[in-house]
Amino acid sequence: MEALRQDDPRRFGRFTALARFHEGASAVRYVARDTATGEVALVTAARPELAAVPVFSRRFRAEARTAERLAGGWVSPPVDTGEEPEAPADGPEPLWTAAGYVPALPLAEAVAIAGPLPERALRILGAGIAEILSRVHASGSVLQGLAPGTVLLAADGPRLTAFGPLGAAASAEVGPGGQLSVRLGYLTPEQIEGKEVSAASDLFVLGLLLAYAATGTTPFTEGPAEEAARRIAEDEPELDAVPDPLRELIASCLAKDPAERPAAGTVAAELALEGAAGLARGGWLPERLAAAVTDQEARVLALEPPEEDPEPEAELAAGAEAGAEESGPEDTPEPEDARPEAPRTDAARPEDPRALPEPQDARTAPEPEDARPLPVPPADASPADASPVNAPASQAPTAASAPASDGDIGEDRGTTRFLNTGPRPPQNDRPTTQLALPHELTAPPGAALVPAAHPMPPALPAAPGTPQQPQQPQPQQLHQRPSHTQGGPAPYPAAALPAGPAGPGGPGGGPMVSLPLPPAPAPAPDPGASRRTLLTIAAAAVGGLVVGGGSVAALGSGDTAAATDDKPAPKPRRTLPGQAPEPRWVYAHPASESSPLTTAVWQDKLLVVTSESQASAVDLRTGKRLWQRADGAKGQAALAAGDDLVFVASPTEFLWLSPKNGKVVHRVRYTEAFADLPGLTVGRLAGSSGPVIWFTGSHTVTVKAPKPKKGEKKEKDKEVVQAHFFAYDIVQRKELWRTAVPAGRSPGTPVYRVVAERSADVLVRQDAVSLTAAEVKAAKGKGSVRSFDQKTGKLLWTKKYGAASLEAATTGDEDGTLYAAVGRDLQAFEADTTKPLWRVEGSDGSWFGTPLIAGPLIHTTERSRLVGAVERESGRLVWRRSTEVPGIGNAPSLTLSSSEKTLIAADAIQVTVFSAADGERLWKFQDIGSADPKGATVSAPYQALAFGDTVVVQRDRSFYAFPVA
Repeated sequence: MEALRQDDPRRFGRFTALARFHEGASAVRYVARDTATGEVALVTAARPELAAVPVFSRRFRAEARTAERLAGGWVSPPVDTGEEPEAPADGPEPLWTAAGYVPALPLAEAVAIAGPLPERALRILGAGIAEILSRVHASGSVLQGLAPGTVLLAADGPRLTAFGPLGAAASAEVGPGGQLSVRLGYLTPEQIEGKEVSAASDLFVLGLLLAYAATGTTPFTEGPAEEAARRIAEDEPELDAVPDPLRELIASCLAKDPAERPAAGTVAAELALEGAAGLARGGWLPERLAAAVTDQEARVLALEPPEEDPEPEAELAAGAEAGAEESGPEDTPEPEDARPEAPRTDAARPEDPRALPEPQDARTAPEPEDARPLPVPPADASPADASPVNAPASQAPTAASAPASDGDIGEDRGTTRFLNTGPRPPQNDRPTTQLALPHELTAPPGAALVPAAHPMPPALPAAPGTPQQPQQPQPQQLHQRPSHTQGGPAPYPAAALPAGPAGPGGPGGGPMVSLPLPPAPAPAPDPGASRRTLLTIAAAAVGGLVVGGGSVAALGSGDTAAATDDKPAPKPRRTLPGQAPEPRWVYAHPASESSPLTTAVWQDKLLVVTSESQASAVDLRTGKRLWQRADGAKGQAALAAGDDLVFVASPTEFLWLSPKNGKVVHRVRYTEAFADLPGLTVGRLAGSSGPVIWFTGSHTVTVKAPKPKKGEKKEKDKEVVQAHFFAYDIVQRKELWRTAVPAGRSPGTPVYRVVAERSADVLVRQDAVSLTAAEVKAAKGKGSVRSFDQKTGKLLWTKKYGAASLEAATTGDEDGTLYAAVGRDLQAFEADTTKPLWRVEGSDGSWFGTPLIAGPLIHTTERSRLVGAVERESGRLVWRRSTEVPGIGNAPSLTLSSSEKTLIAADAIQVTVFSAADGERLWKFQDIGSADPKGATVSAPYQALAFGDTVVVQRDRSFYAFPVA
């Protein structure tokens, strides 16, 4: 963290910038304060020169939208996405997004402060990141956002701050014609071979990240520089310094063959079976890092907004004139970071016989002031003779020999002031990094060679008082952007890029490797456009080496991702362990229609979807829509009325539709079927069994006031709601019985749910939201179950079960056992006697959702994202597994495949599929949603519907048909 610079923005919408938090290649993160609430946030702002490129803007917003959809757990939720900024008159539209501030250190800084992390901290770090990757991979996507600068260490666990290549870029440059190149800070074996990246590529980088956190260096940096690419592609990683219990797992992540790397879910489970959050309880950071996080929080809370000068230009001009009069132009020392680099002639450059001549029309982007290397001091100069790189620009010449800093951070006068909250290591404005690789690397035989744009500048001297890290002899030192703060080894071999004018990987830097990306949304192509803006997403290649022979993915201003060669489309990727299989089909509900209200499978042939405007049917074999019918608008979930009709209950009538074309075959209006109940409102279906459905309904009647006695005033007539519970046969199309029940909360229809059907009765529970205030008071916090006779509908009894609350999840079986959530536990009772049978303990701070009965087992679900199975007879726990979704939320809903071999758990974050017998996690799926930055955020939970050997996963408008056992 450092003070704001003079050219830094001071406002982002409602946020006031307070300090720089971290600088990356494509964006700068600022600590900012919400002027409306006073809360502290982290604002990620794209660099203006990149924000001006349309394809960068779209990709930036797409990654911000991905962060929004992944919010929760180890991803801080965005508080503002800056979606509708006002473009300044003299510059490009600003691009930024804001997330809640969590005190945390970048991994690179943490390793520099305290050295390698201990085993427990490594487990929590790896498990947390693997949990995020698992969610991303569940959608079939690849993250490409891991780097020591994008992973933060907070007091309660890790955080991820980059959600695509832009956020994790090691360099980003704008070339001639508005071409944008982005290079990632690592290589994987498949990239070296020119192959596509996949979910397994993220696991390789996770292995690099964990090895770096465990040792302070990367596992492929030892050896001759010219063999770097070969080592990454062929050699085994050096993991001797990794703790023994983790060595095998990290080595498996670094396997050369992507198919041999474990899935993200497997890594998360092996590192922390109880989840990263569970393992991190009670603290996880070493003492020095915990103190650094606390210190950072104190400094952030003490930040003051920058002092704004009403007339800065006038005062600067006056100061310049006064300085010129007193000292003269030759006496005023030039600021260290503003001195131009001494010009180099071609004769002065070392000759490289491999170098290709530079094209005469090649252009170089202007070098930013703060990226230029400082003049190199003489070899015999002592540290005391060197000026600190963060010395104030207005410092007198004698300040160069001032004593070493006391450890406090330098202050840029006229900008934010940091309060001195304790000793801190001095920070350079442009820190240098000791790298284990030289900047020149040779290519494998036959590879094309590309020279570096400029030779690498010599290393900068350390600021006085800066503690030196022990290092092995380095072939060369590279100057880097301040993303890797403090001294220490660079995290990835690819940091040894040929340096362009703006540093490693800058303009004129080395070649690149194509990284496939989901296409960013693009506007309609402009046929009149004379020039097309291109975005090349690439990995940082070995210097002078074009890796592999694959094409480079190019994104134009009017294009989606497309290869630049004419190779045929790749075959469908092979499913990796833990990754969802390829869907048999995908159906998207039309955006022109209202979102689905209900979905149901009819006879394993149709997927019937109802919405505000109509009912429609999708062929379960092909995923193609067959018909739509406006009569079914606002209908409830469709049911099978025999073998040849689709039954739908609408707000005003029962409908029987043809499965072939949706034509209405029969229609029964409530006013006709229940003529003695005028104005009947039918509530939600309580349940169904074969041809019988159960539902509640209510209507309003007028109760005449009694005749007043002589001399008394007549009272007003009263409007009274009467409610009934019905049984109806949808094949014979007739009412079986009705029984009067207490009316519910306004508007009066109670909401019932059938929790068990037995031969003699049905057990029903009323949803707490429909209880009247008087009923809630009389219940005294305990829920109840009602028994109705199957044949007559007569109310047989009402019972309460232990301390089960009004909202407790409850279900029952045909044998007369009721299962209910009691506190944090799941308890079984005899339904008729309320006698407790057994109890299963739940996890702390959680409670059970509605269980699912399957033969001799009952499958359980908890708010802590745990899913399991217990024996119905004894309550013995058979297995319990986590879906690996971090945090606490609603308990996942459970669905069994038709064979009952596969258990599907669906919540608001993802779908997790288990083997029903032993709980083995089979795969996960997550629909990231539309990448359109202007698209609506999808917050609907996932649902699963099983038929045959298929499960249909739905989230809002999207439907995916996956094969299951």
